[in-house]
Amino acid sequence: MSFRDNLQHLRAARNMTQEQLAMLLGVSRQSVTKWEAEKSYPEMDKLLKMCQIFECSLDDLVQGNLTGRTPEPGAAHVPAEPPTDICGYDEHQRMMAWKVPTGVAAILLGIAVAFFFEGAFAVGEFNGNDGLFIPIVLAGILAGLAFLIPAGMEHSAFQKAHPYVEDFYTEDDKARARKTFSAGLIAGIAFIFAGIGCFIMLEETVENIALFFLMFFIALGVWNILHYSMLFVRTNVAEYNKSVGEDLELEEIMSVQLDEAHREELLRLKRKNNKLGAVCAAIMIAATIVGLALLFGPALASPNPDAFEPEGTPTMWFWLAWPVGGLICGIVAVLWDAFGKQNDQMG
Repeated sequence: MSFRDNLQHLRAARNMTQEQLAMLLGVSRQSVTKWEAEKSYPEMDKLLKMCQIFECSLDDLVQGNLTGRTPEPGAAHVPAEPPTDICGYDEHQRMMAWKVPTGVAAILLGIAVAFFFEGAFAVGEFNGNDGLFIPIVLAGILAGLAFLIPAGMEHSAFQKAHPYVEDFYTEDDKARARKTFSAGLIAGIAFIFAGIGCFIMLEETVENIALFFLMFFIALGVWNILHYSMLFVRTNVAEYNKSVGEDLELEEIMSVQLDEAHREELLRLKRKNNKLGAVCAAIMIAATIVGLALLFGPALASPNPDAFEPEGTPTMWFWLAWPVGGLICGIVAVLWDAFGKQNDQMG
């Protein structure tokens, strides 16, 4: 009995489609199709994973006869319904939609608390009454990184295990995600406006309290916007598949189990993003040179650098070089993507 016959029987006995098995194994549906057509053969790690899914030995799967075997009562079984999430994609993306916004909000809340205690206590000989500001900000950054770093590592591991996911979301799922995103976006903007309102009302009396409320409500607003944006974006499985080519390294793309067409598409996207990254890096280096020139140039050109007064000179606006550089990078990225799609269509 061949491996193909065993695989087809085990799938059918569990009412499992090729797409569902592909998601469990982290491969594309085309890979499973080729295995069952005996046009290619799965790698050892995929065979071992199939043994776990179908609860059989490697020898039985590859060389035995499992066509007369029925699934155990507790064995994995997929109902004959619309495609479902088998690889845990939705759960993973929901976890990311909690951890990433919470990490960003923790950093902003750290700044808010630092403003609240600014000037309240004297710490150290040289810090005056602002000695707690920097330690509290650093504590907020550490708290944020405690969420962001593990989330990034988990997402990277998930991408490597599942480089390709078949779209299982229904139109109703996507419509609910759009509706929820709209409500979350409005709530986030409302929080930010509330913070600006508190700042305007309290600025003349207690500035540090005004800054506290400003940053506090901005943190709430940013959390809402990021959280519901990520929940909405998770339903765009095609974008996830595209992002794999951007995030994985070339060696990792070559090592994952994918059909050649999808592998070539990921490699094309990776090369495209490497070129875009190089262009944006050059733009930001140029922006840094301009910013440093604006900061130190007038002082160095002054006949008396020690008496140089920066007020009223370009020195005060040196920091604009980086936001402008970021905007130019964004424009380049949009044009790069647009011309890339046009070239693909012409090709």
